[in-house]
Amino acid sequence: MKQIVAGILANVDAGKTTLSEALLYQTGTIRKLGRVDNGNVFLDSDQLEKKRGITIFSHQANLEYQDLRITLLDTPGHVDFLAQTEGVLSVLDYAILVISATAGVQSQTRKLWQLLQQYQVPTFIFINKMDASQSQAAAIVAQLQKELAAGCVDFELENEQLPAGTQEQIAVQDDDVLTDYLSAGTISDVTIRQMIKKRQVFPCYFGSALKLQGIKELLSGIAFWSKEYESSASDFGARVFKISHDAKGERLTWLRVMSGSLQPKQILLTDQKINQLRIYQGDKFTTKQEVTAGQICTIPNLSETYQGQGLGVEENGQDSQVQPVLTYVADIKDNDPHICLTALKELEDEDPQLHVVWNEQGQNISVRIMGEVQLEVLQQLLQERYNLKIEFGTGKILYKETVTDSVEGAGHFEPLRHYAETHVVLEPAKPGSGLTIINDCPNEVLAPNWQKQVMFDLRNKEHLGVLIGAPITDMRIRFVSGHYNYKHTQGGDFRKATWRAVRQGLMLLKAKGKCQLLEPWYNFRLEIASAQIGRAISDIQQMKGTFNEPELGTNSDVEILTGSAPVKQMQNYAKVVRNYTHGQGSLECTFGCYHPCQNAAEIIEEYDYSPTHDLANTPDSVFVPNEIATRVPWDQVPKWAHVPYQNKYKFGGYHA
Repeated sequence: MKQIVAGILANVDAGKTTLSEALLYQTGTIRKLGRVDNGNVFLDSDQLEKKRGITIFSHQANLEYQDLRITLLDTPGHVDFLAQTEGVLSVLDYAILVISATAGVQSQTRKLWQLLQQYQVPTFIFINKMDASQSQAAAIVAQLQKELAAGCVDFELENEQLPAGTQEQIAVQDDDVLTDYLSAGTISDVTIRQMIKKRQVFPCYFGSALKLQGIKELLSGIAFWSKEYESSASDFGARVFKISHDAKGERLTWLRVMSGSLQPKQILLTDQKINQLRIYQGDKFTTKQEVTAGQICTIPNLSETYQGQGLGVEENGQDSQVQPVLTYVADIKDNDPHICLTALKELEDEDPQLHVVWNEQGQNISVRIMGEVQLEVLQQLLQERYNLKIEFGTGKILYKETVTDSVEGAGHFEPLRHYAETHVVLEPAKPGSGLTIINDCPNEVLAPNWQKQVMFDLRNKEHLGVLIGAPITDMRIRFVSGHYNYKHTQGGDFRKATWRAVRQGLMLLKAKGKCQLLEPWYNFRLEIASAQIGRAISDIQQMKGTFNEPELGTNSDVEILTGSAPVKQMQNYAKVVRNYTHGQGSLECTFGCYHPCQNAAEIIEEYDYSPTHDLANTPDSVFVPNEIATRVPWDQVPKWAHVPYQNKYKFGGYHA
């Protein structure tokens, strides 16, 4: 039997959960249909999901149809929980994208499409709620072709065959296929399967999940046009796509075996033995004695796993396109700070985008949030799972920092009976590239085991800038040199030296005016009446944003304005749009990228950040002259360093 892993994705209210329920019912996996509004659907089993009527966490179900076995991964539809959805994409063979016929392509649909494109996931499209829509299939497909991809094609069969017109639409997506089609007058099924797999063609199906219309056609289409997962490798390899905790508090690692097989008692990570292999069906599970390539399983009580981790295969390798742009400080009331931090860290384990931080200077805890719904859910989780009542202040813009020049930074850590020195080169990288860490240290300079420690320490810390203490981005850190002492060096010594090296380099660049503050920008899509387009353009110009030439909307008196603008300026603009369009206008905003901050001096003054007083991120080093441990300020470190600098990166005025 052919086996695939398929994810089901949609924006809120498209009917994704209802479609999941219909697929399970149609295949006999469940005997009774649940309803979202009744809080009794099979996959939304969490109490918070039942209360809110939305999917918050990804869930698994297994179903069979004809000769196809599908592991179905249901994902959240709300934009605030998109990180959960993104985590699933790296393990999918195919996706089912659900679009509401009554609403059409929305901002969340476009964002999901970008993610599917980024992860190169072949996609089937189900247009739902056709029973409630006045639109015809041809008009909807035309919109999909315009807004998503030209390869969106209606796969409705005639006499159990794709009509000639459909085959022609498929053929024009590839020049070689078109040439063969014009010669032979038809396209082979094998070719169409390959084109779907290569994301040249996206089969579209129509129906109503609530009324079980079009469900058999969708299932039959997936069964016929999908290709089975194949792995050429025999050695074990897997990818982690989710971390969760069950009702008993057990930590669960969800992974897909990409090659080889997995059995209980096998050692998966350093001294961590697999005690059980679970296959989940909603919130219930069965155990297995072996999981083979292509299958999904869950392992309880592993402690060193994380979302996106590669086990015997490469890491996910994709920079997340889901980035919170707001940070909130927790008001923990009379609760114990350590207990609150521990609870939030456990939730961060499940959703790394939360990025929980203890601020030593401010003695507070901060989290990063996508939006108000996620914030409300976070508060409910803290209350229900940990019995903690925690409030959060007003969200602040999440700024970032980067560098505009290169420098070599050094860190030295040598209190009594400890020793390590690390040298790194900091270099600017292209906008949107994030933080890249490279090992350029020769083995003859430092032994591989110490190099591994340094690289681990570089990768397992969010490095903060020295302007306002914001996260560093769009920068390369090259580990170039280091030194250890045979008698005294311990693993933790290199952690202290390495983090100091990065901070010391940043301080050198700050002294030269080569550090830069960045602010997040939204990509926006504004749909308003033609008479109001002038007002909109004026507003965007005042925000110092950019925009494209207005385009005509579906109606002749509606225009669409697209562009980008700073998040700080657009935060409350949706309300402004509703007011001046009397509720008729539509504004869609998604995170775009980071740009140099337009009022950097004002923000830096407001934060009043002192990098030398941030003891958890100190740029200073510790040396031992005359057998007395001495703190050496960052600007004096080059004179004391034990390891020679690379001449290219000597920093004039600071290097002896």
